[in-house]
Amino acid sequence: MVLIFGGTTEGRLAVDVCEQASSTFYYSTLGDNQQVPLHHGVRITGAMTTDDIRQFCHENDIRVIVDAAHPFAEGLHRTIAETGLPVIRLERDRGIALEENGRIGATNNQNPDLIYCRDFPDAVRRLCHDRPRRLLALTGVNSIARLADYWRDGGDTVFRILHRQDSLQKAVDTGFPMEKLVYYETDGALPTADEEQALMERVGCDAIITKQSGDAGGFPAKVTAAQKLGLRIYVVMPPPLPADWTYVTGRHTLRRALERQVPGFFPLRCGLTTGTCATAAVKAALLSLYDPPADITSVSIELPDGEEVEVPVTIRTRGVAAVVKDESDDPDVTRGCTIVAKVEKGLPPTPPEGGETGNVEAKVTVTDGVEPPSLQGGAGGRLRFLQGAGVGRVTLPGLGIPVGEPAINTTPRRMIEREVRAITHDDVDITISVEGGEELARHTFNPRVGVVDGISIIGTSGIVHPLSHEAFVESIGRELEVAMAMGHPAIGLATGKAGEDTLFRYEEGLRVVLCGNLIGEALARAHTLGFQRVVLAMGIGKAVKLAEGHLDTHSHKVVMNKEFIGQIARETAGDEAAETVTHITLARELWDVMPESFFERIQTLCLAHCRTVFPTGKIEMIWVKEMK
Repeated sequence: MVLIFGGTTEGRLAVDVCEQASSTFYYSTLGDNQQVPLHHGVRITGAMTTDDIRQFCHENDIRVIVDAAHPFAEGLHRTIAETGLPVIRLERDRGIALEENGRIGATNNQNPDLIYCRDFPDAVRRLCHDRPRRLLALTGVNSIARLADYWRDGGDTVFRILHRQDSLQKAVDTGFPMEKLVYYETDGALPTADEEQALMERVGCDAIITKQSGDAGGFPAKVTAAQKLGLRIYVVMPPPLPADWTYVTGRHTLRRALERQVPGFFPLRCGLTTGTCATAAVKAALLSLYDPPADITSVSIELPDGEEVEVPVTIRTRGVAAVVKDESDDPDVTRGCTIVAKVEKGLPPTPPEGGETGNVEAKVTVTDGVEPPSLQGGAGGRLRFLQGAGVGRVTLPGLGIPVGEPAINTTPRRMIEREVRAITHDDVDITISVEGGEELARHTFNPRVGVVDGISIIGTSGIVHPLSHEAFVESIGRELEVAMAMGHPAIGLATGKAGEDTLFRYEEGLRVVLCGNLIGEALARAHTLGFQRVVLAMGIGKAVKLAEGHLDTHSHKVVMNKEFIGQIARETAGDEAAETVTHITLARELWDVMPESFFERIQTLCLAHCRTVFPTGKIEMIWVKEMK
């Protein structure tokens, strides 16, 4: 079981992640103002002491607490820590980059108008020393009491609070003058930077104070507005949290942490893409070049959505690191494979025979005497990808990668470049290898799209979702892109090998793509790419599912519906034909017992559903009569 402490945007995210598990979990908030739809979750409200939490966790077999509460909920954080239970802390995006954790008590080189305060007492000391002419406090109603030593001492202060009765009562209880209150003018939505600027101008302040509460607290908009007006900005930093908690920054890393700490909570495990693993290996290899070499066992890298994920790594030698692709429950041939990265100081580019760039084998061996990359390298450094053993080479256009380049897709390239450029701007050569990649590639779509000699380094999200068919969908898309790049205005879609053979016989020169059960995905991608004609080859088994409206015909998702088939049989051939349907076991038996009108009706329904994802152009459907 899992217990979430929320009441925040992060709380909603934690609920969304846990709902995917189809397992019971608990969601705790102080009050009931936040409306959160729960299906598998159980809502509990009210304050809990340390003993309350311990008892609740004992009675409900809670294995881990997810602290998704507000960063400044100091009392709750402390209470959770005192339980001694395992805790996953879901951190929010801090919004604006800080230097040395805000450089407490000083200004920031990146944001010179920001003055960081360790806590509210520290902020009071700074304010009493600086004495701004008028301070606008954007720290919430609960901070009125915490800043009382400043405003009661004559510091001219205006507080913005929610226009709610409970907030007004809290302000009254502190004795704060009501005429110095202003209210949020938006209903639920965070103010924009322009709205914040208008408020600051209306109040006439020369300084603001705000909590470093991240994007979810509107921190960037407040800072942007204040900087435009040249105001001083006092930033109260969140309280420190225990070092032994597990820290995550989004839905992917939260799920991975829950999978590790509560085995079985999710029925299936997610994993990391080859692109994420390659990125981690590159970063570790680059860091290993420094003198003295660091003891690196894991690295943190940024996923495409901005989350930070920690990846175990192994340093093999200076400049060479390996990552074992962790085993998710996705049916992917690359599960458990080893991805190796070699990083070298860049060499002048030397095109191979034929004049194409990119397909270059790295020749330099990293030695103990190699000069480490410079942290002050020029901004124009070159980053070159070289083909290693087990990684494919692109031989056809249409994949978004130049012909001759190693098959490292766009998103992994961007991930790698981001991590490299955070360390050095020097020229860097990167060779990615996959142990056993040549054999693995025989079980992929690579040979069909002109990628030879190995697998591709792929991944759009950085995370492999179990049984998501992500790799299959991407392969279909890549094959369609190749067909379009090669000038094919029409495409054949086959749900299996028999359909592929049928299409080859049906029309000479027709480019054929295997789409399996993912008919809707393939048609939608074909439409996006601009194909004007699609020929769909189907057997009756998948066709009766598609005719009912299922664009994904996998047997795990939909089974043959005899009631639906019987209805079509009755409409096209009468009651006797409908009765016959009740006695069949396999869909292919319909060929022996149904008239032509039945199949024409099924075909019409299939094409109608295909139109929902391929609305323009021509769609044809031909039958594949499976062998008995």
